[in-house]
Amino acid sequence: MAAAAGEEPGDPGPEEFVYGEEDFILQGVGWGGEPDSAPSRFDRALLECWNDRMERGLFRYRLGPLPTRVLPGPMRLVAQLNVQRGTERRPPQAVRSLRQPFDPAAFNFTRLRPAEVLLRLRRAEGGSRRPGGPDPLLVAINASPLERGHVLLLPEPARGLPQALTAPLLRGGLEAALLSAHPGLRLGFNGLGGCASVNHLHLHAFYLGRPLLVESAPARPLCPPLRLGLLTAVPAPAFLFYAAGPADLQAVARDVCRAAEHLTDAGLAYNVFITRGDPPGGPGADGERGLRVLLWARRPSFGAKASASFNVALCELAGYLPLPAADLFQEITEDEALRAIREHLLPEPQLLRLGEDLARLLAG
Repeated sequence: MAAAAGEEPGDPGPEEFVYGEEDFILQGVGWGGEPDSAPSRFDRALLECWNDRMERGLFRYRLGPLPTRVLPGPMRLVAQLNVQRGTERRPPQAVRSLRQPFDPAAFNFTRLRPAEVLLRLRRAEGGSRRPGGPDPLLVAINASPLERGHVLLLPEPARGLPQALTAPLLRGGLEAALLSAHPGLRLGFNGLGGCASVNHLHLHAFYLGRPLLVESAPARPLCPPLRLGLLTAVPAPAFLFYAAGPADLQAVARDVCRAAEHLTDAGLAYNVFITRGDPPGGPGADGERGLRVLLWARRPSFGAKASASFNVALCELAGYLPLPAADLFQEITEDEALRAIREHLLPEPQLLRLGEDLARLLAG
């Protein structure tokens, strides 16, 4: 077959990665030892392909170890200096509506070179290694990476879906989190009006070798049967959903997406963050850790994103601050960062009313 536009002869294509529930890592994923001491089959496949594409020069810059520090203060914000992402990344698209349709004339993921796609994730059928179930997810490089292993999870790009979260994509992201043995694999979603850079459906995933407060902070229960709570003692107050294990993934994906759609109907933007973490009440006596899914409601921001300083998207809301300038990295304080993060969020009375609305919605 002839090489596609932009494809070099001999470029690798995506590897098939078929997985089943037996591949989920359910125990022992904590910060007690070295995160990379026992990578899973998924971690090895993803990072080997990602490192290969880095060596082939497919990224906009070569990513090495990044200066990182924890800001003094109770929120334990993780600041990281990434100058090249600030200067080399593709300019973000202008967003003008919470329901802006997909525009095939704008940059989108159908334009990726075949070599930029690393894996094709397929859920196995039954107990076999035969692919089955839902459509596969593509795992593609983010050409302007935040951190090691920064990738995008894409449903079939040719479908031209806008950046509005769907339950199948979110469930695929939750399953990817369980496929990793690394406690720092984080996934997330920036919605329209919430610093989405490309209006084409995708999740972010990356490895960050530092714990974040959102993994362990206890939540105020809002709808206990659904494991819905409100996190307040974190950098940015968020609604918390919790999956104790694989049996909860479908319901959590459905409920998060129902809640996100409610926010859109209310004229609000949203961001989502997925991480390994403690049950909503905080660390359990038995050491149980499942998946925490944080949903932030925020005032929408339209127009092109500023490129020079401090955008507030899923990472910043979770307490991870990728910063583009050395002086900002060296001088920023926790109070300054929290002011920048929280100016995008709702006042507490409005957030509490919204929590009551979501509890009623999900209990119905």
